[in-house]
Amino acid sequence: MTTSELHEIISRGEDSKTQFKRQFDSIDALATEIAAMLNSEGGLLIVGMSDSGEVTGVVDLRQLNQWISNTCSQKIEPPVIVLTENLSIDDKLVVVISIPLGTNKPYAINKTAFWVKVGADKRRATREELRRLMQASGTLYADEMPLAHTSVEELDLLRFRDFYKQQYDQEIDQLNTSTEQILSNLKLLKPQHLTLAGLLLFGKEPQRIRPQLMVKAVAFIGNRLEGTEYLDSEDIGSTLAEQFKGTMGFLKRNLRKRQNGQNFNFPGILEIPEIALEEAVVNALVHRDYLISSSIRVFIFDNRVEIISPGKLPNTATVESIRAGIQIVRNPVLISFVPKIGIPYRGLGSGVPRMIEECRKANLPEPQFIEDKVAETFTVVFNRPLGAY
Repeated sequence: MTTSELHEIISRGEDSKTQFKRQFDSIDALATEIAAMLNSEGGLLIVGMSDSGEVTGVVDLRQLNQWISNTCSQKIEPPVIVLTENLSIDDKLVVVISIPLGTNKPYAINKTAFWVKVGADKRRATREELRRLMQASGTLYADEMPLAHTSVEELDLLRFRDFYKQQYDQEIDQLNTSTEQILSNLKLLKPQHLTLAGLLLFGKEPQRIRPQLMVKAVAFIGNRLEGTEYLDSEDIGSTLAEQFKGTMGFLKRNLRKRQNGQNFNFPGILEIPEIALEEAVVNALVHRDYLISSSIRVFIFDNRVEIISPGKLPNTATVESIRAGIQIVRNPVLISFVPKIGIPYRGLGSGVPRMIEECRKANLPEPQFIEDKVAETFTVVFNRPLGAY
């Protein structure tokens, strides 16, 4: 980093990825700052700088370097590697500590304390945040978690028996294994409670247990979310398969069709390619963050369609990487089941590239993929071809 680059960073002030510190009074204080950034998005910790951006300089460089070394190897678990740069500004020494995006979250200080960044500040992580940090590193999967106050009684056993017969060509009653053990083997029951996957795939009334596990769809008049007029609205619940069918049905009845030179009796082609919409809906259902108590939202405006999924992209995934077809699995049990229950999930990270390709073939702009790390949402936006019908 050059001095001019550092000046540019300082001029922008503190935020969730840039922190100024005049000095550290203890190694624990240093460890807290580094761990909070590791548990968030990483960033720069600039030592020898006041909160207002005034250069104060590092007084004892040797002690600071020792503290950094001990923090990364002993105070923080799992251990981490950071990079440091010493820069001279106005004849004063500034140390820039570059902290990576943590891939082995959550990071603990002294084995028990967990911190996260909140803007330019930090605080102890809540229980739900710890779960999501573990999910991000692949040490916990939301769809495998047991749900309190549930049992096999909440399962539609007839639906599950039909599924099992179709997939494995066997009747459950003819096996020497109990239904509970089969459900447990498939990660749908753990130990006596339904898992999230079990509820979503074969539950009798999933939304009675988890009301937020649904799709909220609205077709607005105009192009503003704040608009009070709408053409159609539906809360789409039931199982994951029914949510997919219901969401696609909502989209089809509220989007236009074109004849494309076909006979008048031809049913027409959807204005946005159906395959592209399917991919976006399936991705929202199987890749959303189920640790966030929020629903998937589908908004149809005059000029666009938005499909909004709760949660940031998992772990190290970026918009650029998913456009290239890189896949990071967040809900492995759901992904293993969806192709078997009538949902057209193709996997292999092909969903986003397929959306792009289908829109290109239809002479439409590429979909927009928007990750909002503050609101913790991921949105796919399809532009509607206005005036072409």
